[in-house]
Amino acid sequence: MKTTGLRKLLLAFVVLAAVAVGASAQQQAPNLSLKDINGKTIRLSDFRGKVLLVNFWATWCLPCRAEIPDLVKHQRRYRARGLRILGITYPPERIAEVRRFTSKLKMNYPVVIGSKENKRAFTSSETLPLTIVIDREGNIQSIIEGIMYLDEFKEKVRPLLSSAP
Repeated sequence: MKTTGLRKLLLAFVVLAAVAVGASAQQQAPNLSLKDINGKTIRLSDFRGKVLLVNFWATWCLPCRAEIPDLVKHQRRYRARGLRILGITYPPERIAEVRRFTSKLKMNYPVVIGSKENKRAFTSSETLPLTIVIDREGNIQSIIEGIMYLDEFKEKVRPLLSSAP
């Protein structure tokens, strides 16, 4: 009788441990294939081995405009440590307007023309800007809604840059 109770308890523990492990497993980033503003195809899988920030933004979005200079600084400062940023316009905008905008803000990372479907591949949130943090193995580590402030960058991105590729 005592053995049966112990078995049930052990089984419950094993099931709970399996659920906990499953819950902590990271979601793999979708393998999107997008065209940048110069017509080049960019795939998220091209960034495997790097820490990738996928940043959804729009030219008309004031918080996006405020955030982009920090993203440019992060890309310049942490590129050698494996940081890559990919800007995705949302909703789709005119390429000529996006080109002018990226030139004016001296954006030093690729920018692609996005769609609602691209954003929905990550989240149903309509917030802009929105940054997806993807680790070197292609797993989504974090979704940051709104401007990514320096403390969030230090907490959610820099530790990933410390890990060896």
